[in-house]
Amino acid sequence: MSTGRYREVRLGGRGLRVRVRRNRRARRISLRVQGGEVRLTLPPGASEAAGLAFLKSRGDWVEDRLREAPAPVPFLPGEAVPFRGRPRRICVVPGLRDPLRLEEDRIMLATAAGCERLVEGWLRREARRAFEEAVARHAASLGVEPGGISMRDQKTRWGSASAAGRLNFNWRPIMAPPFVLDYLAAHEVAHLREMNHGPRFWSLCRRLCPETDAAERWLKAEGPGLHRYGREPVGAEG
Repeated sequence: MSTGRYREVRLGGRGLRVRVRRNRRARRISLRVQGGEVRLTLPPGASEAAGLAFLKSRGDWVEDRLREAPAPVPFLPGEAVPFRGRPRRICVVPGLRDPLRLEEDRIMLATAAGCERLVEGWLRREARRAFEEAVARHAASLGVEPGGISMRDQKTRWGSASAAGRLNFNWRPIMAPPFVLDYLAAHEVAHLREMNHGPRFWSLCRRLCPETDAAERWLKAEGPGLHRYGREPVGAEG
């Protein structure tokens, strides 16, 4: 898939900056909106003119998404990204020996080159480490043995447990306060005993994580905001 180029398009009486990309695996023209950016993806054989016509035909949808979507926060120098519930400013520190270092309220980088990939990779590794620690602790409390842990980036789920005992977690809760990640680990470990959401399941959750109810409230109110960071577009296809 190409990185794309930007086009200025008139839509709804105003100028709109649109990122146009080609994807050889795409089967149809698609639109995605992330904050103030509109992304138009073209499959093989589709002309840019056809793509722009599709964009204009979906003008009302695009305008609605632009009004609804919070501004994205890319992993770039100068931006503040939450880590373990506290905002950390990304900054470049020339001469830094490590590629990335966390210090107080700063995520320090040796260079801005590859910044987004570096920061996201670091967050994913920290998420895995934190989930592995929390899962091991809760599993020991219940006397169960997980079948493994996987990290994902799902749009609508924070975690899941398979019948084989494999636990899957979204990496983004590493940006939330620690009790939220701890609850998610406890939730999935509890499923190793109770593959349902009945009273016994919730009793296990609250036993493992006394802040279960507070974490549920936090995820409902604040969880969607975690998808502002990095990339998490919403889309339409034609």
